[in-house]
Amino acid sequence: MEAGNHTGMSLFLLLGLSEDPELQPLIFGLFLSMYLITVLGNLLIILAVSSDSHLHTPMYFFIANLSFVDICFVSATVPKMLVNIQAQSKDISPIGCLTQVYFFMAFAGMDDFLLTVMAYDRFVAICHPLHYTVVMNVRLCVLLVLMCWFAILSISLLHILLMVRLTFCAGTEIPHFFCELAQILKVACSDTLINDICLYVATALLCMFPLSGILFSYSQIVSSLMKMASTEGKYKAFSTCGSHLSVVSLFYGTSLGVYLTSAVTHSPRRSSIASVMYTVVTPMLNPFIYSLRNKDVKGALGRLLN
Repeated sequence: MEAGNHTGMSLFLLLGLSEDPELQPLIFGLFLSMYLITVLGNLLIILAVSSDSHLHTPMYFFIANLSFVDICFVSATVPKMLVNIQAQSKDISPIGCLTQVYFFMAFAGMDDFLLTVMAYDRFVAICHPLHYTVVMNVRLCVLLVLMCWFAILSISLLHILLMVRLTFCAGTEIPHFFCELAQILKVACSDTLINDICLYVATALLCMFPLSGILFSYSQIVSSLMKMASTEGKYKAFSTCGSHLSVVSLFYGTSLGVYLTSAVTHSPRRSSIASVMYTVVTPMLNPFIYSLRNKDVKGALGRLLN
C-alpha cells in the first residue's frame, strides 16, 4: 500500500456519519452506549454459559463463540470512531486501516459461518435426536469452529495481500465511519480489477454457501416436524430454533437492506448510515434475543448475577 503525491498528510481520512459539529456529541453518546451494551450483554452470555454446567452443550458452546465474535466485531470499528470524534480528527494510519479491513472481514465472515454451524446443530438435534450426542461431540464442535476460523482468516488475509499492492493519494477521503474494503477500492488511484473480482467472488461464496446450508437445515427440520403427531412435540422442538432464526433473519435482513440501500441511493453517506444496522445494532441485539427467548439462559444469568 503506497501513497501517491505524498504531502505529509495522513493517508486516509474517515468522513464518518456526519460532518455537522453539532451532531458529533449525539453520535458519540449513541455509539458509546451501544458499544458498552454490546460488550456487556455478550460478555454476560459467555460468563453464563461457561459458569453453568447445564449449558455445557453444543448449542450453547456455539452461542458463546458467537457472543465472543460479536464483541470483537464491534471492537474492530467503533472504538476508532469514538476516538476520532473525541479528538475531533478524521485520521487513520495505513496500518490502522488495513487492520480494520482484516478484522472486520474476519469477524463478519465468522458470524456468518457460526450461524450456519448452529443451523446444522439444530438439524441434528431435531432430525436425528438419538444420534445427537454421538454426532455433535466435543471434538467435532471444536473442529467446526477451528475450520471456520481458518477459512475466514485465510480469505481475509488474501484481500489484505491484494490491497498492499494498490496505490492511494495522500489524504484520501473514505465516506464511511470505518475502513470498509468496497469503499477503499473505490478511492484507490491504481487499477483494482483483480481486487474487485476477488471481492465479488468471496462475497458471493460467503453468502451463498452459508445461506444454502441454513436453508437446507431448516427445510429438513420443517419436514421432520411435519411428520410429528404431537402438536406439543412440534412446538417444543421448533422453540429451540426460535432464537437462532431471529438472529439469522436479523443478520441477513440488515445485510440485504444495506446492499439494497447502496444500489438504490448511490450515496456513500446513506450507505454508511445503513451499515450501522449490521455492524453495531445486530451484535447489540443478539444477547437480548438469546436471553429473552431462552429459559435456560435466563436462569443461568440469574444465578450468575446473584
